[in-house]
Formats: sequence, C-alpha cells, structure tokens
Amino acid sequence: MKQLGIIGYQLSHSISPEFQQAALDHHKINAEFHRWEIKEDELNSFFETIQDADFVGASVTIPYKEKCVDLVDKVSDSANLIGAVNCIVNTNNQLVGHNTDGSGFIRALKTKHGFNLKKKKVLLIGAGGAAKAISHSLIKENIKEITIANRTVSRGDELAQKLKSITTKVNSIKLERQSLIKPLKDVDLIVNTTSIGMKNSLHPEHSPIPIDLIPNNAIVNDIVYNPIETPLIKAAKMRNASTIGGLDMLVYQGVEAFELWTGRRAPETIMYDAAREALGL
Repeated sequence: MKQLGIIGYQLSHSISPEFQQAALDHHKINAEFHRWEIKEDELNSFFETIQDADFVGASVTIPYKEKCVDLVDKVSDSANLIGAVNCIVNTNNQLVGHNTDGSGFIRALKTKHGFNLKKKKVLLIGAGGAAKAISHSLIKENIKEITIANRTVSRGDELAQKLKSITTKVNSIKLERQSLIKPLKDVDLIVNTTSIGMKNSLHPEHSPIPIDLIPNNAIVNDIVYNPIETPLIKAAKMRNASTIGGLDMLVYQGVEAFELWTGRRAPETIMYDAAREALGL
C-alpha cells in the first residue's frame, strides 16, 4: 500500500488526514494518509525511512517548513523563493519540495469566491512563512499594491525588501492603529496570516484590526481556521464586510498537494465536506 502523511509536531489538531484520505478513497487509490508526529531530533532519520517506492509524498506543517528545504533532494523554484516547503513529492525516488500555501490561497479566492485580484490593493497582516508564500502568489496576480503590517517592523521590512526584487508595489508598516488608518481607507482585500485570534494562541480573543477601522467594501480573509469564526471575522461581519475563513486556504493548499502527488484532479467538494465534518461543522 502507498503511504502519504503530514509531518509536524504537534499534530493532534490537524485535519489534513481526514480530507486527504477522503480524496484518496474517492479516486480508489490504494494509499493511507498518516499523522507523522516527529520530534526535531528524529527528523533526519525519519527522512531516511521515507526514501522508498511506497512513499508518495507528504504535507509539512509547523515547525518544519523551513527545515525541510535542506532535507529534500530538490526544491521547486517557488519553494526556494519563499524559503519554505509545505509539500514533498516522491518523483522517481527523488524527494522534491514544493510550496502550495500561496497557490492554494489564490485558488480558493478565484474558484470558491470568484475574486479577481488584478489591480487590487491588499493589506497583508504578518510577515512569517504563510505571509511569504501568499505575498509571492499575490504579486503574480498583478495586484496594484501590497502593504505588509507586522508588529515587529524589522520583519515586515525584511519581507518587503525581498519582494521589491520582483515588484515595486510593496511597502511595510507597523501593525498598530495609527499606521493602519491610511492603507485601510481604500483597500480591496485584507489577509490575516498571524496567529492573532487563534484558539490556544497568546491572543485568542483579539482582532489584529480595530473593528471601527474595517472598511465594509473590502473582503476580509483570515487564514486561521480554529475557531472558524475568529474575532477578526466577527468584527468584519459586524461592519457588513465580506469574509473568508481559514478553512478555504487549508483545504485548497491540500487540493494543490493532492494533484502534485497523484496527477489527478482533486475532488474539491469532497475534501471540503470532509474537512468540515472533521471540525464538527
């Protein structure tokens, strides 16, 4: 039997096995999707065990996305540019690292919500791994401008500088009320990539944007999926803004990964329904 799984630590919260197994079963692919909860000192030896023909591929999550860049045999151009791997594919017994976070985010926006990013202004909250992947994919969509808002200004500036090698339409600000006022006046899309508002995080009750600053003509997309309705999503709904929850990006990065592993069209609706069921929705 073929083997796939998700690599990370801790993994009890992950619902990837549920919706990926549903997709494998739909296509009648004889494969199992596992939770591979690996401690950091076991990571190198684990990679030695998956170098065989039965291993098809894996998702990679916190905290190993950056570490896996050096553990795979080859890295795709996009993953190399982002500096993180979230998907490994066994290609002719060679482990190839990809990054489907950004492409999955864009695919969800386009296919599930019909949102055209061309010439749009984007406020991106955060400057970590997800922000890097999403910002690179946003720039490919010919957006008008991207503003990075981060609590640690130096990290936001660092990401902005890297992006300036491929576009001039980027700037960074501090994630604080006064700095947010101007970019929020005519923004089209707001994306939260931080853990602010996430269950069991340091700030589970907080929204990264004060409610009175959220414009009602923007789309607010929070990539946090636990809880499904984050404080930011709640605040945006109170302002009558359109909202997109984090489950979309989670499923659609998995959709992209499934197609890389199998070469088959992912059953998007089946995967989405299985993800919702796994969350008890």
